[in-house]
Formats: sequence, structure tokens, C-alpha cells
Amino acid sequence: MKKYIKGILLFLILFGIDQWTKNAATIYLKGQETKKVLGDFFVLRYLKNYGAAFGILQNKQIFLILLTAVILVMILYVYIKTPDTPHYRLIRIFSIMLAAGAMGNMYDRFAHRYVIDFLYAKVIDFPIFNVADCYVVVSAVVLAMLIGFYYQEEDMAVYKFGGKKEKESSSL
Repeated sequence: MKKYIKGILLFLILFGIDQWTKNAATIYLKGQETKKVLGDFFVLRYLKNYGAAFGILQNKQIFLILLTAVILVMILYVYIKTPDTPHYRLIRIFSIMLAAGAMGNMYDRFAHRYVIDFLYAKVIDFPIFNVADCYVVVSAVVLAMLIGFYYQEEDMAVYKFGGKKEKESSSL
């Protein structure tokens, strides 16, 4: 359990930041006009999102919660199977970030029946998003790049059922 403490702490910090920003958005933005941050380029606007990314799957909360639960189980599997060595540190960190983002939005779906979004790149009319969405996108892109360009096929063998085990050392 000791080797997981840093990961649990990072998860709780990231999850806490997401929830804090959503609570702040609810307090300061709900029912208010759009707040300019960088002129008309980037603004804050409160939105109740009853769907997923880009507004897809509107009002499919049970499906989205179940899908997120499956994804979280997969992330947990990867995290547990990832050797606690410096070579795999980035996978461990970005897996935690991905889990924190998924859990942040799943928590909203349980607590509110919608996800609180408030970040809006108005100049390109990008869909309104939140901090958890940033975690998910950034971590998914970084993990895809790591798996595609950094880690070798033999590095990925640890994730196979019954795959090889690496010697563990102290790291995140």
C-alpha cells in the first residue's frame, strides 16, 4: 500500500482542484453574464452539460456513469500493473490524471445529474469544458504519444495478463 500513497495523494489533489473550480464556477458564474478572461478569446460561462464531450449522448447519464466506471477499472488495472520504476513514471502520473478527470465528471453526474462546464474558447467557438476535461484530454494525448513513440513493445508486456513483472523501486 505504501507505494500507492503518492498516487492516491496526486489523485485527490487533482480531483479536489477540479471540484473546487466547479464549485467556484457555480458560485460566481451561475446565472451571471459571461466573464471575459482574455477579451473575446477566452471567457468563463456556466453551463450544465447533460451529455458528454461536444454535447453528445445528452441525458444518457446512466450509460455515461457505467462507461466511466469501466474506464476507471481499466485505468486502475494499468496503474497496478505499471512497475514502480522511473522508466514508467510518466504512465503512472498520466494514468492518475486521466482517472482524476474521469472521476471528476462522474462525480458531477452522480451529485447533480449533469457536468458543470465553464471554460470557453469563444474566438473559435469551442465547446464549453472544465478542468476534468483538460485532465482527460491532456493525459490521453500524452499517454498515446508515450505508447506510440517512447515505450517499446517489450515495455508494454507488463500489461498483458500474466505479463512479466519488473523489479520495483521507489517512485510515483
